[in-house]
Amino acid sequence: MLGCAGSGKTTFARRLSARLNVPFHCLDDIWQTDWTVADTSEFREILRALHASDAWVSDGNFAAVTFDLRLPRADLVIWIERPRLVCAWRAARRVFRPNEPHRLRDLPKALRFIQGFDRVNRPRIETLRAQFGPNVPVVRLTDDRQAAAFIAQA
Repeated sequence: MLGCAGSGKTTFARRLSARLNVPFHCLDDIWQTDWTVADTSEFREILRALHASDAWVSDGNFAAVTFDLRLPRADLVIWIERPRLVCAWRAARRVFRPNEPHRLRDLPKALRFIQGFDRVNRPRIETLRAQFGPNVPVVRLTDDRQAAAFIAQA
């Protein structure tokens, strides 16, 4: 599951995982907020173990440090495509939900990420996707109706 922050990746991935009755791995939940680049090897070992099974739904970009582990084992890549304004609204709204790991103090950083996603991150992600999963089919979902229809057909 790929897409910009606030695009709905995690919500969609949770629903798809439940529909398929397979494990769900949210990379944002695995990567600890106090970790640094020095912790990348620990992150990769956790992901290697989680993605060793035959079936899973994995949510999160982390392209530079995870695609070599995830994409060769993937059957499908799903891009959740949403306009920046929708992503920004969702990112802002979620910081006020109870028990939400995203914090208000991190919102400016998230909004900057969203603003530059199509210019900076999307090209990097697409390059690495083509490198590590050139034969993995890609589905692009652009709205909630398409997402719901995909899950219903899964």
